[in-house]
Amino acid sequence: MAQAAQSTTPPANGTAAGEQQAGAATIPGSISGTILYESGTAIAGAHVKLTRENPPLSEEAVSGEQGQFLFTDIAPGPFQITVTGDGFETQSASGVLHSGETYFVPEIVLRLATVVTEVRVKPPKEVAEAQIKQQEKQRVLGVIPNFYVSYVPIADVVALTPKQKFELAWRSSVDPVTFAGIVFIAAFQQAGDSYPEWGQGWGAYGERYGAFYANVVTGTFLGDAVMPSLLHQDPRYFYKGTGSKKSRLLHALDAPFICPGDNGKQQVNYSYLIGSFGAGALSTAYYPTGRHQSVGGLVVENSLVRIAENSISSVAQEFFIRKLTPHRHRSDPANSDPSPSEQ
Repeated sequence: MAQAAQSTTPPANGTAAGEQQAGAATIPGSISGTILYESGTAIAGAHVKLTRENPPLSEEAVSGEQGQFLFTDIAPGPFQITVTGDGFETQSASGVLHSGETYFVPEIVLRLATVVTEVRVKPPKEVAEAQIKQQEKQRVLGVIPNFYVSYVPIADVVALTPKQKFELAWRSSVDPVTFAGIVFIAAFQQAGDSYPEWGQGWGAYGERYGAFYANVVTGTFLGDAVMPSLLHQDPRYFYKGTGSKKSRLLHALDAPFICPGDNGKQQVNYSYLIGSFGAGALSTAYYPTGRHQSVGGLVVENSLVRIAENSISSVAQEFFIRKLTPHRHRSDPANSDPSPSEQ
């Protein structure tokens, strides 16, 4: 009976050993390490994070002056160290902490981060649309439309699509200030008895108003939309703003005769010239001819007047109107007035 009891009962020292081994498995330990630059110099202030999935663990620390970090009272088990620093690539290390162990993580070296800049190149149509939207904010004294002038450096200008050329012509033609301006012009023509065939009175005033507006619209669409679309030319005036007065004056006077093509090269301004004479020819449909003026004379007169007006307005644009136009594009080459040497 004693032998049977002895064979079925574990020895006392065996029970103590088992309990001691189970207790050793739960003794916490510590994890330490050093963070360095690639040159070997210690990094102070790096952010160190200790994590574990099971059992869950998340602790954080900051490296000291010698680049050292230390986590204490950590339960045994696998772990991961993640190190981050401003301007550096994230580095990580992993290991297994045993019961009661002081684990030394191999030196962690932080490398400078590679900066990747994402550049989104806008489609030309989108850039041109943005430039048009800016131009449509340009008004002399904040009132009078100044849509056909670009203050963007010519090298940064994007060619307009045919649709955009027509949209700009339409926007200019139906602007309320355009209608209001013709009210005064027709009044001056009435007072000066321009085209006496119409006579006087409200009916005659209406004739003068309608004829002048028709001339404006046909000239705008033919010279600034139809022909520029067919011939691939830009209908806008491009402000120079730099150089001598003489060079700027010649640039302005050349506007009806020289223009940039959609390819960026300077060309004879066939669009404006053909458009002006085309508008002059169409004006014979609504301006009186005969006793006081021939058809040919009317065509030439209206065409040359339009060309002369363009040159005069371009000179005004180059030397005066810019200062009176708010909401200019911020890349205006003359946001500040030209220096005395340029004047």
